[in-house]
Amino acid sequence: MRDRNRRVGVCGVAMLAVALLVAVGVQAGERDLATTAQRLVDQCAHIEEGDTVLVHGTTEHMDLLEEVVVHVRKRGAFPLLTVTNDDLIRRMFMEIPSKYDGQHPELDIKLAGIMDAAILVTATENPALLADVPEERLAARGKAREHAYNAMLKHNVRIVGLGNALYPTKATARQFGISQERLADIFWKGVNVDYRELQAATDTVRTYLAAGNSVRITADNGTDLRMRIQGRPVHVNDGVISPDDRRAGGAACQVWLPAGEVFLTPLPDTAEGTIVVDRHYFRGKEIRGLRLEFQAGRLASMTAQSGIEPLKRLYDACGAGKDRFAALDVGVNPNVRIPPDSRMVAWMASGMVTVGVGTNKWAGGDVSSDFALFTHLPMATLEVDGRKLIDKGTLQP
Repeated sequence: MRDRNRRVGVCGVAMLAVALLVAVGVQAGERDLATTAQRLVDQCAHIEEGDTVLVHGTTEHMDLLEEVVVHVRKRGAFPLLTVTNDDLIRRMFMEIPSKYDGQHPELDIKLAGIMDAAILVTATENPALLADVPEERLAARGKAREHAYNAMLKHNVRIVGLGNALYPTKATARQFGISQERLADIFWKGVNVDYRELQAATDTVRTYLAAGNSVRITADNGTDLRMRIQGRPVHVNDGVISPDDRRAGGAACQVWLPAGEVFLTPLPDTAEGTIVVDRHYFRGKEIRGLRLEFQAGRLASMTAQSGIEPLKRLYDACGAGKDRFAALDVGVNPNVRIPPDSRMVAWMASGMVTVGVGTNKWAGGDVSSDFALFTHLPMATLEVDGRKLIDKGTLQP
């Protein structure tokens, strides 16, 4: 599950889909829906005649979902449409007995065995939607979701999502400290990047990392983290699931739009040092001065200047694998530009460094956990074998 802090499940197919992506969606009028749907179906997922395709989203985005379903069927493929909304997501926690939280999602697992692709368009305007749900319940649902997600990876289901934690909702724009209109402009420029140029950029960074032995990440705020990467597979999110990706299977069969990321899991037990995050948001609330200390690839301590209590309670409620260093992610999308003096962060923004702890199956790793915490380091320097790949937030040519 690529939580990247993004997954809160409900049940059945909706649980599986929301477990894979959140904060995504399209509102009518922002872009031509038919064109967007065609890109998702043809360019990103490469839907073929005879494919079975899960299409999932929220009721407020039915116009786009309908376009996606129609385009899937135009390809001679067979769509299954499922929908949810914030009220239903909340009711599936508040009205369902907790004894069912840990049930294996048998329907989702069976669907993963027959699905060829999943196109997910899901959004929530309320990041604090489940803020009052007990952490034990969230952990149990997270553990159950992992079974469904792992089944999708096992069967090489092609997963395409729109949003990548950047969709311009009012809540996201407010959190970033910019207008919704400005965020929408950034988002769509990122989606509509020249994909040939983007693939060239991801290939360059992938080659650079694949040839490296060690990585060091530093920043003026006290971040200083080292890890070894020699021989580790390097994956890309270039917006297109290619025939080569399909042959590789697993983590290669996923893309998130806006695209533009290169990521890997380091050698186990090699992450050492400190991550400092000046500002992090959890369930819509700000955590100031988050500090993560790693020893031998495991989280040794997690502290903050303020606001850490809800995150700490969830961490304490989760199980095995929660303390494992997860992945390193490098953003390369030149069209996603972070406005100066904003609080905006984005996985795919050129020069962004993202690291995390917990589950890393989405990145090709072997840690399956009910916990995931991923943090962005917008002004970091990343060195590979002593050479700067990123210098204070700027991707080097």
